[in-house]
Amino acid sequence: MIIKRFTCYEVIVPAKEGVIESKGINKPLHKLPVGAKKGWSMQFDQLPKLLLKMELSNGVIGWGELYRDHNWTVVGNIIQELLGQDIKQLCLQKLPFTFCREYDGFECAIWDAYAKSHNLRVVDLLGGPVRHKVRVGAWSSHRHVDEIGALAKRFADQGYDCIKFKTDLEDDVQQWCANIKDAAPGMQVILDPNERWQYPGEVRKRADALAEVGNVLCLEDPLPRWMLPEYALLRQYSSVPIVLHVSLPYILHGQRIKDAIQALQAKAVDGFNFNGGLANFQRLDHIAHAAGLPCWHGSEIDLGILEAMYLHSSAAAASCIWPGDIFGRMIREHDLLKASLKFEPPFAFLPEGNGLGVEPDEAAIAHYQVDKKEFE
Repeated sequence: MIIKRFTCYEVIVPAKEGVIESKGINKPLHKLPVGAKKGWSMQFDQLPKLLLKMELSNGVIGWGELYRDHNWTVVGNIIQELLGQDIKQLCLQKLPFTFCREYDGFECAIWDAYAKSHNLRVVDLLGGPVRHKVRVGAWSSHRHVDEIGALAKRFADQGYDCIKFKTDLEDDVQQWCANIKDAAPGMQVILDPNERWQYPGEVRKRADALAEVGNVLCLEDPLPRWMLPEYALLRQYSSVPIVLHVSLPYILHGQRIKDAIQALQAKAVDGFNFNGGLANFQRLDHIAHAAGLPCWHGSEIDLGILEAMYLHSSAAAASCIWPGDIFGRMIREHDLLKASLKFEPPFAFLPEGNGLGVEPDEAAIAHYQVDKKEFE
């Protein structure tokens, strides 16, 4: 079980036309800076992703997928740390390189290969599934008001019972939710300002109006995260549940596991959106479950390998009962899998088979490939 080779496929997979936002709206969603460009300046599907093919001496192949906009220097350094290592000797909970934005993609490949080598599923390494299907939601970025009802009805007709929207202060979210209530009764709404409602007064005004409509499942990160005391006050003020997004890949923003603990200490949240790798997501789930609060698995609108990993994590997580952000194939042209993950809205199903239970489509990978590097 010696790691003997990595093949790295850099790909760019565009979004399908019209699925991100309304025509005439241009609000990029990548929150992190890219090179010298500031955050919120690039659309997520313009950025490359890296797929890892890791080969072991026993012939087993483990697949991983990194979050968008990887650092090639960091990738190369991690690979040099791993080549020649026996994965039986690795501590899966803490791999032998520093935590970074690239960490989870390598963890994914290592756990996939380790599970396959022992005829296990990745979910078995997490203690086994507490469920075999995971609730998932629909998604959209910013939309014109007159499109909202038809969009929600289209998703409801597919079987979805919750839709998540990106939003800022320019959006008429009360009218959005009223239109959804009329067009798709029973459809719940998650509103995610990504901290961009900015001011407690603006949030309170919207919370009052949204409580009156009555179909909002929660508000996610309505205020800047440093305003945690205001989250607690808002939670006391409004009946609309308040959620904190703890995204460990946003290491540049200083997000850490302790953020979940601090939110609980401050009595600031009714639940969580958690992003992280296999071991860290389980740590976060244990915190939420011990506190008696729900969570869901977040994403960066990823490809099929990472979404398979999210399903294994979600299936093993007792607190993961709210609709997750596993909708990449809904948005992107391809998930780069030979057989897509099984969706029967509002659920996605735990993949069958050892490891992650998915097989990448190397022909599709080649089609979207912009670079390729091999290390051994």
